[in-house]
Amino acid sequence: MTAEALDAIGLTLLLAASTTVLLLLLATPLAWWLSQTTSRWRAPIGALATLPLVLPPSVLGFYLLVAMGPQGPLGQLTQALGWGVLSFTFAGLLVGSVIFSLPFAVQPIQHAFESLGQRPMEVAYTLRASPIDAFFSVALPLARPGLITAAILSFAHTVGEFGVVLMIGGNIPGKTRVVSTQIYGHVEAMEYSQAHWLAGGMLVFSFVVLLALSWARKRTALGLP
Repeated sequence: MTAEALDAIGLTLLLAASTTVLLLLLATPLAWWLSQTTSRWRAPIGALATLPLVLPPSVLGFYLLVAMGPQGPLGQLTQALGWGVLSFTFAGLLVGSVIFSLPFAVQPIQHAFESLGQRPMEVAYTLRASPIDAFFSVALPLARPGLITAAILSFAHTVGEFGVVLMIGGNIPGKTRVVSTQIYGHVEAMEYSQAHWLAGGMLVFSFVVLLALSWARKRTALGLP
């Protein structure tokens, strides 16, 4: 395996891990709000969080590229803060990955919270627990299977990204080139042998992810921690 391929794999794993951590931090309060609120804003905000599921990656990537560009609102903000533009940088890939994989984190966690019902929280309140205490000591531990599923899906989905990362980051070696764009580059250059190695690794990885999800769901069904 070449040094370029190893660099792409390392960058992909870093991007996937960073995206997963950020998504768990952002998606958990959003999923809790969506599972508990009766606000009229619930439907539009839920639809907005789910939009990346149905929106073509190239479309999402295009609008993110425009937003991050020198004339875009996000680009103007980052330039005013002295950060420069985020397009064609790792930070830009991270922003795009978080937005693109948001539904894969929000939905499992939201379903886990909804499946709890109101009874556990009501019991916590009768024991004089504050809403924050009840959330961290009752709701969050009981929603653990949903959090695990969200983490696995977010990580795997980020590893498999192509359209969004290509639009936002291009294919810059050592900077924005991830496994999916590395495969694309090999195929363009008709380097099928190198493409086979990386594509085969992605195939094995995808299979392992499905096995892990199946194992996690089986443990949940059996009531195991």
